[in-house]
Amino acid sequence: MSNTAKFLDPSVWNERLFTGQWQAGSQAAATVIEPATGNSLGQIGMADATQISASSQQARQAQKAWFALSYDERAAIFRKAAALGESHFNDIVDWIVKESGSVRAKAEFETAIAIKVLHESAALPSKSQGEVLPSSHGRLSLARRRPLGVVGVISPFNFPLYLAIRAVAPALAVGNGVVLKPDPRTSVCGGFAIARLFELAGLPEGLLHVLPGDGAAGAALVADPNIAMIQFTGSTAAGRKVGEAAGKHLKKVSLELGGKNSLIILDDADLDIALANATWGVYLHQGQICMSTGRLLVQRGIYEQFLEKLVAKAKSLPVGDPASGQVALGPLINQQQRDHAAEVVKAAVAAGATLAAGGHYEGLFFEPTVLSNIDAKNPAFHEEVFGPVAIVVPFDTDEEAVALANDTEYGLSAAVLSSDVGRAMALGEQLQTGLLHINDQTVNDEVINPFGGVGASGNGTSIGGPANWEEFTQWQWVTIKGQAPAYPL
Repeated sequence: MSNTAKFLDPSVWNERLFTGQWQAGSQAAATVIEPATGNSLGQIGMADATQISASSQQARQAQKAWFALSYDERAAIFRKAAALGESHFNDIVDWIVKESGSVRAKAEFETAIAIKVLHESAALPSKSQGEVLPSSHGRLSLARRRPLGVVGVISPFNFPLYLAIRAVAPALAVGNGVVLKPDPRTSVCGGFAIARLFELAGLPEGLLHVLPGDGAAGAALVADPNIAMIQFTGSTAAGRKVGEAAGKHLKKVSLELGGKNSLIILDDADLDIALANATWGVYLHQGQICMSTGRLLVQRGIYEQFLEKLVAKAKSLPVGDPASGQVALGPLINQQQRDHAAEVVKAAVAAGATLAAGGHYEGLFFEPTVLSNIDAKNPAFHEEVFGPVAIVVPFDTDEEAVALANDTEYGLSAAVLSSDVGRAMALGEQLQTGLLHINDQTVNDEVINPFGGVGASGNGTSIGGPANWEEFTQWQWVTIKGQAPAYPL
């Protein structure tokens, strides 16, 4: 297709996928559904194992020439891609709103940090790529970073653009090829937007492939011998399968998985500020974020006051089509996700919780919900909801708050609100989490920070900021002598 077509016009990608060129998929095309209306937005090409194999081979060949380019030439493409993102900002935002059900403010934030990823990635090729190690006289010993080859990226639906580009861009910047398998539900804003940015920026053909596909396509990507690493963002259940398969094939793997994240509100916190933080952490993007506040742990002295304010706030939040611009919450991504949230609420009430607000839905629009009278025995205390459900739990002492927050297999994000920073820090030091925020809520990412979880939230790896060189390259040890020694054997 012509590069002069409108940035994300369906004429560019309809019934196609991206291999450096826009071509028909090897599987039957899949319909892109707007969750708010049920309308079709077009059809995407779908890849199978044969296409995955062909693209992986092509990317492996293209990677060699790409890494041979000067750092200036590689960096220039990222600067141009960032400029293109800025010039096509509204088009990208519109697609995130329509395709993922995001409210516009969330879509604008997501697009802005995706562009920031491109700016940060532009700086990677010119960074120091190794160290000079101590050695004996007459021998130079170096440790240098080398690209892995081809990185396979499997990305989710919830922050579709950002959670794909945060891996795609740095992996390319340090010299790798990339095969991206975006979630088929959000492949336009979470895949084809990235393909267009790099296509128009002049990325060498065949280096980046964007191949929507089902689970079998993902399995083929993990197993392909031309793929050196998998970066996966998604559910813990799927991540366990990816990690197991990657281990079988001896591949490096980065797993960014689910969370049951606690926001601890101490009794000296400002109630209105606490309410604002809780509302954002619980209800942003309908709770469909790995960092969403899955538990609100509130000290008993302010519990009733806080609960009353939260219930009133939840009841005041408008829900509807985010394209209207007049809502705080849009739709859940599909019926399966809606039904899961409803089942968690139902099970929680059956176990003794009080449904203080919400709990009902119409179509994919789920009311902002508040569950109170929850303790650690309630299933909602432990299960990731991925929906707009606030789970409010009282505690008495700081020690109890730590115990409640750590009572989970997950370990992604945690936050503490208090007017006493020292007290909050002392509490936070005891939390088993990859991300910790003092006097903020749980949903935070700034691109320049290492992002990763522990336990069932990931495999201890991080992505972003200083972690990118570590994640998307491997060490090579090099020694140099003036002449080879005469060994005695």
